[in-house]
Amino acid sequence: MAPKPLNEVEIGEVLSGLPGWSFGDDRLVREYTLDGPPAAVAMLVHVSTIQEQLDHHASLTVTYNQLGIAVNTHSVGGKVTELDTQLATRIEEIAPAHGAR
Repeated sequence: MAPKPLNEVEIGEVLSGLPGWSFGDDRLVREYTLDGPPAAVAMLVHVSTIQEQLDHHASLTVTYNQLGIAVNTHSVGGKVTELDTQLATRIEEIAPAHGAR
């Protein structure tokens, strides 16, 4: 069964528990600042492992000491679903271990 797109109220409720995350252009987005390029790449590798576990993938961008994340569900026309909120939550859980802010 395909995931169901969340409405803006549901997305707002999820974002209230995800500090630093925002909603725009039908995506959940977050940019983390880390201590340098190696730390940003290490977090990217950790995020990619989580993505494989969930079988759901975000767009990831490393720019020097920053890791940008943007996620939505392509199979429902690029809308935000529970899959995206699960991935964002898992990423937020591991971010402190990488010194991300």
